[in-house]
Amino acid sequence: MLLSSFDEWSPLKEVVVGSAANYTSHERELSFELFFHEHLKSEWYYPRLSPARDGGGRRPGRSPIKQRYVDELNEDLEGIAKTLESLSVKVLRPIDLHESTTEVSTPAWSAAVVPPLNVRDIALVLGDEIIETSPMIRSRYFETQFLTGIFADYFRRGARWTVMPRPLMTDASFDPSYADNAAGGPMEPVAGREPSPYDVGFEIMFDGAQCLRLGRDVVANISTANHAMAVDWLERHLEGRFRIHRVHRLSDSHIDSMVLALRPGTLLVRSEEVAEYLPEPLRRWDRIVAPAPGEDAFPRYEDDDLVLTTPFIDLNVLSVDPETVLVNEACPDLARTLERHGFTAVPVRHRHRRLFGGGFHCFTLDTVREGGPEDYLYG
Repeated sequence: MLLSSFDEWSPLKEVVVGSAANYTSHERELSFELFFHEHLKSEWYYPRLSPARDGGGRRPGRSPIKQRYVDELNEDLEGIAKTLESLSVKVLRPIDLHESTTEVSTPAWSAAVVPPLNVRDIALVLGDEIIETSPMIRSRYFETQFLTGIFADYFRRGARWTVMPRPLMTDASFDPSYADNAAGGPMEPVAGREPSPYDVGFEIMFDGAQCLRLGRDVVANISTANHAMAVDWLERHLEGRFRIHRVHRLSDSHIDSMVLALRPGTLLVRSEEVAEYLPEPLRRWDRIVAPAPGEDAFPRYEDDDLVLTTPFIDLNVLSVDPETVLVNEACPDLARTLERHGFTAVPVRHRHRRLFGGGFHCFTLDTVREGGPEDYLYG
């Protein structure tokens, strides 16, 4: 089919489901700490970008991931793909990260590479256009390369294919104000950043999961100067095709564990307070408040396991159509809440979402939906 995706809820026809193959570690460096600062439970520290390796060849600052978690994640990803296929959705998969590829390097830094798991972050599909977004974590700098085959196929069939400006991502590129001012922020202030010959000041950095797509309208969350520059770019690039609505500090970055649009006129939100941040027309939509997650909804982890997401990660559902929603099977209260509002909740297993930074919405990138550029806010 031709690339066409304007919203979060219309009947889903084609979708990319991410891959976790050969996921081995997290690189604990500046960009990682800034991005996950609100959720890391272990002690803060700030290793330099390319510290000397120890005698065993392991980079200090890399936090290994236990293989059993990766194995179970891969099982769950296969389950997500099979569930979508059973609902008549065509599932596309990125190229797997090869075990021999362990590091990504630029002239300014190097970091561990990660597989294309949270594919919602690295691209924004707006109508007939793929926009590869500018990464906020160094390890993800070339992650869209794993989706090149998929994107090229849509391009051959007529899709637009655009890449946001790529940042140099030196220490000076990051606006640390949100993390520095947040409660429980870094123990070591980012003021100790090291200079680089490649410093150019704050740069464009932005993830697709910072956007809520509503036909011809796009809600974009801004928490740093990096995000603001990216939204400036989006506004100029999309002028005349889409309307951009800025919301400020609804979250630190991604908003799909704060608010999701399930169908025209209905939002799933973490709390009623979310409405205060939204554009005025969206405040008139009905709001379903997700139930608080229970302690028993998550596996127990060891002290050296990095927890990367809020307990509200399971609000991160995926709509297959305006009546059907994929919901984590560990969240029966959320499923019942959605069913009371007329939705069919399809339970799917997803165990380690807090360790890998994403739910069903994060792990997927919808490329074909039946909806078009309708005006849901002012029409």
